[in-house]
Amino acid sequence: MKVSDFNFDLPEELIAQHPLEKRDSSRLMVLNKETGEIEHKVFSDIIDYLNPGDTLILNNTRVMPARLIGEKEETGGKIEFLLLKRLEGDKWECLAKPGKTARIGRKFTFGNGQLKCEVVEVLETGNRVIEFSYDGIFEEVLDSLGEMPLPPYIHEKLDDRERYQTVYSKEKGSAAAPTAGLHFTKDLLKKIEDKGVNVGYLTLHVGLGTFRPVKVDDINDHVMHSEFYQLSKETADLINKTKENGGRIISVGTTSTRTLETIGDENGKVRECSGWTDIFIYPGYKFKIVDNLITNFHLPESTLIMLVSALAGQEHVLNAYKTAVKDKYRFFSFGDAMFIK
Repeated sequence: MKVSDFNFDLPEELIAQHPLEKRDSSRLMVLNKETGEIEHKVFSDIIDYLNPGDTLILNNTRVMPARLIGEKEETGGKIEFLLLKRLEGDKWECLAKPGKTARIGRKFTFGNGQLKCEVVEVLETGNRVIEFSYDGIFEEVLDSLGEMPLPPYIHEKLDDRERYQTVYSKEKGSAAAPTAGLHFTKDLLKKIEDKGVNVGYLTLHVGLGTFRPVKVDDINDHVMHSEFYQLSKETADLINKTKENGGRIISVGTTSTRTLETIGDENGKVRECSGWTDIFIYPGYKFKIVDNLITNFHLPESTLIMLVSALAGQEHVLNAYKTAVKDKYRFFSFGDAMFIK
């Protein structure tokens, strides 16, 4: 199967540059995975497609203000670091721009010296390992100095950085938002629970690899990036009970989906656990846990559109995307949503 099989024409003006004023007022395309039938709704209508006894699974990761703008101690030359993951103590793997400035032993400072770092290693990938020094609590220092790491296709500045967080975000650690969840409001979630739908949470810290293009021709040659996940006993029990009672597991986002399918066994059961996943889901994959999916509209030739195609069928998905372009749906992080029923 070729990467080009997942291509479609996307006008640049359909890439959403800012969130809508009201989260649940975005458009919702409902796609029947069996027939390919399409309905056009508003996201708040999602409640009509959820049944008592179903379980909605949300990723409660929280995006770190992981972009740091600083300067070289000796010369004052500008540097930008994008924190990817904490390794141990105050050591972080990061991207550096310009990379040639960030050599081993070089020291940088941020925010009038509130935060300092030294480059201690250059990895084979070209990423840097830096070690921070500071006074106080690192998370508080980062909150005061860091900026939101918006995706590269968003060119407008975000006035309120909470709009790049879900209303239920809790566990800090992501370099990008689980964007399907951005459509939910606290009021909508309460209405969903009041209807008798279960709501469970897991954590998958989204890495920047989610934005990296697939650079091979044959999808079988693609190597997925690795991301940390965590599933609690409470959520595992909820999922297993839902399955036993004949309810559906409705995953919010590709991140929740990848976590559940990593943990699920061949009998459709999950268990409490944590670890790293590099699961790559594309057509031909047999889903073990997820029945339905709420997701955004994704990049052409991305691993995300491949995952969606695995659940709803490549032909159905590409037709839905063609319809979305024709009807001027908004794409990507701040864009509109799709429900695969």
